[in-house]
Amino acid sequence: MQRFASRPAIGLLFSLVVTGSTVSAAPLPAATEGDWVAPEFTFHTGEKLANLKLHYVTLGNPKHPAILYLHGTYRPGSDVLSKDFGGELFGPGQPLDASKYYIISTDGIGVGQSSKPSDGLRTKFPEYNYTDMVQAQYRLVTEGLGVKHLRLVIGNSMGGMQTWMWGQTWPQMMDALVPMASQPTEMSSRNWMMRRLLVESIKQDPAWNNGNYSVQPPSLRLANALFSVGTSGGDLAYQAAAPTRAQADKLVDERLNAPQTADANDFIYQWQSSADYNATPGLNKIQAPVLVINSADDERNPPETGRLEASMRELKDARLLLIPASAETRGHGTTGMAKFYTKELGQFMQQTEKVR
Repeated sequence: MQRFASRPAIGLLFSLVVTGSTVSAAPLPAATEGDWVAPEFTFHTGEKLANLKLHYVTLGNPKHPAILYLHGTYRPGSDVLSKDFGGELFGPGQPLDASKYYIISTDGIGVGQSSKPSDGLRTKFPEYNYTDMVQAQYRLVTEGLGVKHLRLVIGNSMGGMQTWMWGQTWPQMMDALVPMASQPTEMSSRNWMMRRLLVESIKQDPAWNNGNYSVQPPSLRLANALFSVGTSGGDLAYQAAAPTRAQADKLVDERLNAPQTADANDFIYQWQSSADYNATPGLNKIQAPVLVINSADDERNPPETGRLEASMRELKDARLLLIPASAETRGHGTTGMAKFYTKELGQFMQQTEKVR
């Protein structure tokens, strides 16, 4: 297993506002939005859903080699176009130049503009897991967009975990894999404990009413703020941003007073979907070279446990870029800032280029 050295970089994560039928982020070319509908989709539980909608965003020419980006939990696929991610990767001469590649990013099941509980079914919506999400992504890419081969699968957080799954489910379909802010090992320890507590805090709120609420339960806002502070952001970054109690209170107040756009049922489904995740047993099926990008201050995937590096020994061609912690990193959120790894990702793309 190879290791890359890294260098600190400074950046903040920005959200992109999506309007109309296209989305754009200067200096990126305009991206196209669309929907694909699976006439019937069978979930891992055996439940079936008619007309499962999957929303997606694309950049570039469909005739070019395709790159699939997989987003994090509850985040929309349009995150791929944020200034500090797509703005550092998809521009002219950048590692994933959109003039050379066809970039695909989809809203997973239960997220964004794809089919989800809040569309009307509420808790009658089929229970989905990462296997279902990956199967739906595959159907969108192959049936909906007609793409049969991928130059790269790259994913962040939940998308990173799903990248591990893509590599072992369709090992011949891609040239390279870049799972970020993730590890293939079973969902467990603090990572799962915090997710379980997040879900329970909403379910045990009487206002949730078994999913039949008329207004969003108050626990949703508090639970979300508590979870995000506790599992993302970075110790050094928080110390720099809030070195006094007054400054820490200000950050808490800002989070508690921020507009509430989430839906409680959607939120519960999104976090519960990770419960049975475990990509370790299939690691020996992965054929594509793998570049793992994690941060040393990742609260959900702490490197000191040694679990990631032990798993990587099962891979034929794998290297790890561990971004050092600093006041500029953001813990689990660090990989949303591509400045930390543009050089190494560019090298990896060159090394995995195949002559066709």
